[in-house]
Amino acid sequence: MFPVNKEVVIANGREVAIEFPCSLEQFLVLQKLPVRSVVVEHNSEAVAPSEFAKRMLSPGDRLEIVTVVAGG
Repeated sequence: MFPVNKEVVIANGREVAIEFPCSLEQFLVLQKLPVRSVVVEHNSEAVAPSEFAKRMLSPGDRLEIVTVVAGG
């Protein structure tokens, strides 16, 4: 088991303290965001949903998260 370390990432302009190690998918679940209905930019790079579980976050990372809403 990895040691737990609580640090901050910036999500949509606000600081969020999380425990590391943490994947992008884990972060979205912890924030109660719909993993299948969001678009994420990690440190100015778009991330494919298929990469969410593999993409590991680091302290100080910047995330822009947009929830996709379908409608007509």
